[in-house]
Amino acid sequence: MRVFIDVNVIIDVLVQREPFYSDSYKIIQLGLNGEFETLMSAGSFNNVYYVVKKGIKDAGIAREKIFLLSNMVKICKSTPEDITQAIILFIPDFEDAIIAAAAKREKADYIITRDEADFKNSPVPAINPSQFIKQFFPS
Repeated sequence: MRVFIDVNVIIDVLVQREPFYSDSYKIIQLGLNGEFETLMSAGSFNNVYYVVKKGIKDAGIAREKIFLLSNMVKICKSTPEDITQAIILFIPDFEDAIIAAAAKREKADYIITRDEADFKNSPVPAINPSQFIKQFFPS
């Protein structure tokens, strides 16, 4: 199985944002354990870095966290076709539209996000971390 990870899930883990940390962390752990392949858009790293740096107020530590993250997920570049696809998806948040287009191109089975409603028109179904765990890893 291949899952595309949204920015909010990664930020939950890196800044230990409650009450979301536990489920988001489990998603990353399951991916690291080889239960599924985790994918992330290269463009999303900018947003992750910005939020993490703002939250911890230390650019060096933020860069270390980005380095660690880059070794946990497969980083997918955005293509010109992703941008074109994002435009026609009519997903209000353009960043989410690019993620949806990249997830489709990468043949992801799901987009894991806490904002499923933002991916209403996505060609790849969105699911939140808690639901994903309950559905595929109930024990």
